[in-house]
Amino acid sequence: MAAILHLEFPFELKDDQQEAVNAWLNNNYRGSIIFSTGTGKTEIAFECARRLAQRFDHNITLSPKYTVENRLDHKFTILFIVPRIVLIEQNINRLIKYGIVRDSIGTFFGEQKDIREITISTYQSVINHLDLIRNSDMIILDEIHLISETAKEFSKIFDILIKYPTKAVLGLTATINENDPRYNTIITTLPPVMRYLIKDAVTDGRLAKPQVVSMPVNFTNNEKKIYDETSAKISYLSRKLGVFDPKRISIFLFKGGYNAKLAKLWFENVRKRKELLSSAQNKMLCAVNIVKKHPSEPIMIFSETIESIKKLEKILESNGITSRSIHNKISSNQRKKILAEWGKTYFPLLSVHTLEIGYDIPEARIAIIISNSANINQVAQRIGRVIRKTTKKNYALIYVIYIRDTKDNSTLRMVKSTIDLSDRDNQLKLTYFR
Repeated sequence: MAAILHLEFPFELKDDQQEAVNAWLNNNYRGSIIFSTGTGKTEIAFECARRLAQRFDHNITLSPKYTVENRLDHKFTILFIVPRIVLIEQNINRLIKYGIVRDSIGTFFGEQKDIREITISTYQSVINHLDLIRNSDMIILDEIHLISETAKEFSKIFDILIKYPTKAVLGLTATINENDPRYNTIITTLPPVMRYLIKDAVTDGRLAKPQVVSMPVNFTNNEKKIYDETSAKISYLSRKLGVFDPKRISIFLFKGGYNAKLAKLWFENVRKRKELLSSAQNKMLCAVNIVKKHPSEPIMIFSETIESIKKLEKILESNGITSRSIHNKISSNQRKKILAEWGKTYFPLLSVHTLEIGYDIPEARIAIIISNSANINQVAQRIGRVIRKTTKKNYALIYVIYIRDTKDNSTLRMVKSTIDLSDRDNQLKLTYFR
């Protein structure tokens, strides 16, 4: 009996989850499911695997080409690929919670090369061991939007999926721009079979209602001067190069010569402006004031750079507020300790990307976004961290701190467009404060 057949949820799957499972099964076990964070994508994936294993077990038992020994030897194998190591243990714990025996779950990353019926690995590990994909009966690609056209190193994964068109493959993501050419391979190879976005889940009451709190601030005089100077340099260098697209400008870096020097200067000024927008003094002070309004409640604070959250951590400390930071330079054991103490010994948790992807923290209902992002997937993930509904949480607060009359304005627009309802729906009124 395949290990996944022991799967048993301590709850009933929602109708939309069951519909997603059926849609994937009816699409010849191939496709993507676009479901908002907090609406049970992982449970959908587990149920897809269980249902497929039932069919697999039935077919192999009835097939005359298999002897008794073959049937005993060939177990239904699943490869679950996640973007970060921190998510491996989270998925192991969830499988065990749902009745799967630990011995049937393997992990494949770093020095751990333990392949079992259900193997959980990372994208980075898999691209160096592609036989994991070839030898698995079902592949689950978590946060599939991360392996877009811009992530060239992951193209090998799709090369295999295209080569084996009958292999069962399920892609999972909370959001993806289907019109963006960067996702052409994903959409073509694993077309969406069902969508259930943030606005749908909020309307249905599946997610906590988000209240977006707009917090515009100004640069200091010195910061404004630096911002204007770097913006002018960026525009000048773009005109000299004859292009404004960062991808096209990056090509000059590898060609050498005068244009390579201009391109290098362009990126230096972009980084300088980005850091300025992330760590502007009034943004830091505004974030501190928000934290003071919620003195005994877990708060997530998102930024784009490690330098900016280190700066905020020091300012919070000078105000007598203990906080912790999580980013990609923090070890797995340190992260566990930091998360275990969150909401007990300290309340503001500062993050650079690390907690945006997949990590479950349903208790948190307050998010502070202090820097801009041009990535709609990233914005959706940040919002998703705090709108998971619990018995104690019916609404969430999302503070967006931005600098007036700068590129920062785009952040507020993206947050609104991600969670706002269309005029014709008009089923939920989001509240915008100033």
